[in-house]
This record gives sequence, C-alpha cells and structure tokens, in this order.
Amino acid sequence: MRLRFLKDNIISLWLVWHFLEAPIGIVKGWGNFLRFNLNYFSVPLLLKTLVSPWRRYKMNYGRGFNPGRYFEVFTFNMMSRTIGAVLRLFFIFLGLFFEALILIFGLGIIFFWFFLPLILLFIFFYGFRILF
Repeated sequence: MRLRFLKDNIISLWLVWHFLEAPIGIVKGWGNFLRFNLNYFSVPLLLKTLVSPWRRYKMNYGRGFNPGRYFEVFTFNMMSRTIGAVLRLFFIFLGLFFEALILIFGLGIIFFWFFLPLILLFIFFYGFRILF
C-alpha cells in the first residue's frame, strides 16, 4: 500500500523526475557535447598526425647525388612538418580549451538544476515580500 501511495503521489513523482531522471538526461546530453567538441576539433586525429607535413606538402629527393638538393628538400620537409606541428598544436589546445569550457558550463547547469527548487521558492517568497 505504501509503495502505491509513493507511486501515485505527484510530489514523489516530481522528486524522482527532478533529482534522478532529469539529471541522467542532462549528463547524457553533456557527454554528447563533450564528444562532439573532440570530434569537431579532431583532437584524436590531430594527436595521431602531429608531426605529419602540413597539407601533405613534401618534396622528393630525386635521383642522383646532389648535396644541395638534399639540403633543400630536407629543409623544406622539416619546415613543412614544423608548420604542421605548430598549427596542429594550436588546434589541439583550442579544442581542449573549449572542452574545459563545456565541462565548466555543464557543471554549472547541473548545480543550477539541483538548486532550482530552492531558487524558485526564494523568488516566490521574495516576490510576496515586495508585494506586501
């Protein structure tokens, strides 16, 4: 009998929804935002290809022995890899920065959600205090 009372009571249904079901949905949505951000900035892919040449720009050494040509090609390929690494690091840090912002914003939403009933009660009683 007691379980039926708890199941049929609108306040208990609201409490279960507000403090159990809705936070689970919020955390799932939050996880989706975090995964989307990592994929949007391609952080795992950028980490795998950190020292690859920028836009696959690289020169071939060619045939024969020419020390000047070897130095030129080696320098160009190293510059291309350096530019690629610097730009990839920039985008990795940018992606991780936005990941941290999403993490902080999500924590704020969770705390706001749990304290929302208290905030609404405070606003309600503050409104009556102003009114009378």
